[in-house]
Amino acid sequence: MRDAQPTPRDNATSRRDFMKASALAASALAVPANAHAAGSDVIKIGLIGCGGRGTEAANNAMNAGQDVRLVAMADIFKERLDASRTHLKAAKPDQCQVADDRCFVGFDAYEKVIACVDVVLITPASHFGPGMLQAAVAAGKHVFCEKPHGIDVPGLQAEKAACAEAKSKGLSLVSGLCWRHDLGVRETMKRVLGGAIGDIVAIQENYVSAPYIVRDRKPGHNEMTHQLWNWYHFNWLSGDQTAQQLVHSLDKASWALGDRPPLRAWGMGGRQTCVDARYGDQLDHQAVVFEYPGGVRVYGFTRDQEQCYTDTSDFILGTKGRCDVLKHVITGETNWKYDGPKPNMYDVEHKFLFDAIRAGKPVNSGDYMVQSSALGVMAQVACYTGGMVTWDELMSSRRTFSLPHYGWDVEPPVKPGPDGRYPTAMQGEAERKLWLM
Repeated sequence: MRDAQPTPRDNATSRRDFMKASALAASALAVPANAHAAGSDVIKIGLIGCGGRGTEAANNAMNAGQDVRLVAMADIFKERLDASRTHLKAAKPDQCQVADDRCFVGFDAYEKVIACVDVVLITPASHFGPGMLQAAVAAGKHVFCEKPHGIDVPGLQAEKAACAEAKSKGLSLVSGLCWRHDLGVRETMKRVLGGAIGDIVAIQENYVSAPYIVRDRKPGHNEMTHQLWNWYHFNWLSGDQTAQQLVHSLDKASWALGDRPPLRAWGMGGRQTCVDARYGDQLDHQAVVFEYPGGVRVYGFTRDQEQCYTDTSDFILGTKGRCDVLKHVITGETNWKYDGPKPNMYDVEHKFLFDAIRAGKPVNSGDYMVQSSALGVMAQVACYTGGMVTWDELMSSRRTFSLPHYGWDVEPPVKPGPDGRYPTAMQGEAERKLWLM
């Protein structure tokens, strides 16, 4: 099946259209937080971004109850939307009720989904998340929003404002930082926060793996189409692995430390083995150190290379013991291991959202989702510049990955060099000025 072809409307989609104006128009369609209950027992949901994570998020949402119906979908690629709808219809034939005229393709397709549902699932390339969240909240819709919640500081600020607006409107907003909903991790963290290992001294966060979802260029794809198809490996679309993978680990560290910001961070990284064009312009290994008040350190490691050691783990070291978060074990003065139920955390996070909607008791992840995403951005800045970055410097950054307008014929901000490879960061003062302008 051929990719959806650009339309004049797609090519004319400006940044204002994409990021802001839709929010104003959508506000006229705003409905009360429990509007679905007024006319029926059905909660209508719409999916924006029909890749693997989005497809599974829709499935998790429908697992939250038989009253949840998927009625609209959007993606910039028709073939991806079609594949997702086919999969979800087979998995949930009674709940996946997406008619042909509720399948929307293009850069403005998200607006059409928002207009016809009660709950929006936002799972596109990370670049587009802030604008879509703003539009959904402006329209008075409940939201599940996949991480990261911004890949630059202007995007983080937009998400923070949307979180505050959702709270003021009584809307429920749940983040895709899924470990906050893992029952074993929750019980473990409750004990850490309760003093079971004493005062925290250091935290080690590991997310080292192989390259994730690498898509080769398809025949007929121009540069913009290819980068959107292979978005995970381009910084302006994904924010590198500190935002995509390590952010989960940094979120757990932040949770353990009371979700307070660090004082500063420094890091290092490079691109050694993933140099082929298919890996885009990102580094393939990074290490970062966050410095917190009282001398507490958080050490974060991420890597995406083939044929290397892989590990995802979180170790919290305290004055009275240590904690292996993902194994749910505490040792030292207190010895404890979680032996309770272990339901799918992705299902749990959606049940949390839909239970709140049904009860009319809004929940809002804004108190941590922006903070943890900022740690991912801070890690990238520290590793890409090679310098020390303070929290205040980071939050003053005006660098944005947003484009003036969007369309299939738009030139992306990064291009391959004469050797066919995409240039990547070179640590030093020039890179620092680029990030902390």
